[in-house]
Amino acid sequence: MLTSSSAMILIHLRNFKNWIVWSWTYLWAIWFLLVVFLIYYLRGPLKISENIGMATMFLSTLTPKFYVALTGTSSLISGLILIFEWWYYRKYGTSFIEQVSLNHLGPLLGPPDYSAAANGEIIGSAATTNQSQPNSSECKVWRNPLNLFRGAEYVRYFNSTRKEPLTFYDMNLSAQDHQTFFTCDSDSSKPEYAIMQTAWRERNTQERIKGAKAAIEKNPDCATAYILLAEEEAPTIADSEKLLKVALKAAESNLKKSQMSQSHGPITDSLHRRDVNVLIYIKRRLAMCARRLGRLKEAVKMFRDLTKEVQPIMSVLHVHENLLEGLLEMQAYADVQAVLAKYDDGSVPRSAALCYTSALLKVRQVSEKFVTESGLIKRSLSSGEMTAIEAIHRAVEYNPHVPKYLLELKSMVFPPEHLLKRGDSEAVAYAFFHLPHWKRVDGALQLLACTWEGTFASIPRPLEKGNLFFPYPPCTECPDREILPAHHEVSVFPERETPFFIMFTAGLCTFTAIIAFLTHQYPDHMAVIAKTGVGWLSLPILYILDKAETLLPSSLTQMLSRV
Repeated sequence: MLTSSSAMILIHLRNFKNWIVWSWTYLWAIWFLLVVFLIYYLRGPLKISENIGMATMFLSTLTPKFYVALTGTSSLISGLILIFEWWYYRKYGTSFIEQVSLNHLGPLLGPPDYSAAANGEIIGSAATTNQSQPNSSECKVWRNPLNLFRGAEYVRYFNSTRKEPLTFYDMNLSAQDHQTFFTCDSDSSKPEYAIMQTAWRERNTQERIKGAKAAIEKNPDCATAYILLAEEEAPTIADSEKLLKVALKAAESNLKKSQMSQSHGPITDSLHRRDVNVLIYIKRRLAMCARRLGRLKEAVKMFRDLTKEVQPIMSVLHVHENLLEGLLEMQAYADVQAVLAKYDDGSVPRSAALCYTSALLKVRQVSEKFVTESGLIKRSLSSGEMTAIEAIHRAVEYNPHVPKYLLELKSMVFPPEHLLKRGDSEAVAYAFFHLPHWKRVDGALQLLACTWEGTFASIPRPLEKGNLFFPYPPCTECPDREILPAHHEVSVFPERETPFFIMFTAGLCTFTAIIAFLTHQYPDHMAVIAKTGVGWLSLPILYILDKAETLLPSSLTQMLSRV
């Protein structure tokens, strides 16, 4: 009985609180009119008319220089606000004034519905949890499976264009990856590996190369030192391959030694794990060298062997994407379909490579009809064509940045060493290697050009609700700007319009600057225009006051006497 009575008290308190909130939300207009009504009836004791007259006389005595200074100051202040708003919008993608209004003024003007929140508290929290988990994973930065060699490719690009292909943020992530893959707890007791621990953390390329050479002098079987030289010093892919083959022999020898160790413990286990990571990494880079040098069958065989590995490092390297790209270059589409059947089922994280390769295979079956313009006219579509269009829509929904690069509507840059799922960096990395595969299929790009924009009809609010995937994560722009080089214009989805407050402050700044200039150049004419404008604006107010004088009593005392 006590529990039911306390529950009734809580319900009444909640209803009372909701009533107060409702009154503040909807009755503010009545309170405003009440204040206006009181001011009108107390205009005599407050001497409002006399004060307005004195203010008018004061304003009439001011010189045009005062108005020039006033409008000039207003233009300066609004210009500073405009500059800050534009900087904030370019950096964070939203308006500062709008954000403050929504976060601080919004709850005051429109508080949440407590009853609805109470009824749907459990459901809402569950939905939030389910949607926040995929979004957080999609905003994670991943290693690019097809990353290039720094010395043989990135440095050559810099030497020819004088533009940095990699950002410090991207290279710092690579340094962290190398320390995770190629170091262990027992390295401090070995001078060559202690040198390599320092070398991986060095910012300067020459210092890293110098450290790797010093490690080789101390131990010619230091495989990680050869990896660093192959990645950063070798000027060509062939030179990188030679160094990696030397590293492969050293890695196999080190792995045999760690496997023959009889002792077991955390230190020996970490040493064995490091040796396995080094061996797998070297084999993958050797396969990529074979792919770059045109030995496709050899590269595909090495990638197939690597996909059979079950080591933890395989979840980071994503070798199946290297295998897909090699098979597409060989035009072995049946094998590509077999790889997709194995990996495009959710067993591995989704990627643009999986989604767009699946779309390419479906488009290839019907693309011959779209080679000429006659195939693009409006007509009834077959089931195969509908399947191909649906596959394109699925791929575009996953990463909407890719079509602009495939259709060459946006300039290309070298792919970064890391990428963001569903972001512009992933689109750059995919299109850089897969654009030739799309061009090789006649009519594929024509069909893509005609249908990719139709995806957005099924997802009018991509940040709130998706069709086949979770809503598009809103956190991709900032990481992409950190990963991609500064000379690249980052693609943003969905495209945002310029915020209202930026346009408003720009208009206010321009208008006040023009008024200040005209007042300074033509003070007499501007004074006439100002008086005329004030007269026109005051006409409705004077008319309302005259009608109020005739309809309402002149003072509160007369009204009370009539009552």
